[in-house]
Amino acid sequence: MTRRYPGAGGSARLAVAGLVLGGAYTLVARGSLTLDIGLGRRLRPLGPIETLIKAPRETVFDVVAAPYLGRTPRALANKLRVLERGEDLVLAEHFTPVGPLTAVTLETVSFERPSRIGFRLVRGPVPHVTEEFALAEADGSTATRLVYRGELGTDLWGVGGLWGAMVARRWEQVVSASVESIRIEAERRSAGR
Repeated sequence: MTRRYPGAGGSARLAVAGLVLGGAYTLVARGSLTLDIGLGRRLRPLGPIETLIKAPRETVFDVVAAPYLGRTPRALANKLRVLERGEDLVLAEHFTPVGPLTAVTLETVSFERPSRIGFRLVRGPVPHVTEEFALAEADGSTATRLVYRGELGTDLWGVGGLWGAMVARRWEQVVSASVESIRIEAERRSAGR
């Protein structure tokens, strides 16, 4: 005689569903699986993040562009890997710690010396991101106003919107830290001249 216990099959299905969702989350968060189905696309702004840097615009541009257009410093090896370099366009992977995971984004980075550096997501945790660092002279030419802004897009209406809010919050934290690093390095270089 076989005994059946109510709910035993449901618990197994729930466990399998949990594993599948956990695995999908890991793949999406790491940028290994990008869901770009175009249904229910929601766009949200990134930034703006503004800062005044006490360094000429050319210096600030060089600080941002150097790891992409030149040799990537060893100190950035765990954050950036350039896969292809051109004169004014590169294809680069960015690595970002997200809890116990490392999110990987693949982006094109374009350079319009000395006023703009643009980023376009190729593969990552969301299907659409465009960003830019706009550089404008301030205080004559002795300082630079750096303005970061972008746009992040997700699919699947409200569910995607919730995911986009989580991703955008972390994305902007990472950019804020990068902007501060750029400011410190550009001002250090400028003071040394």
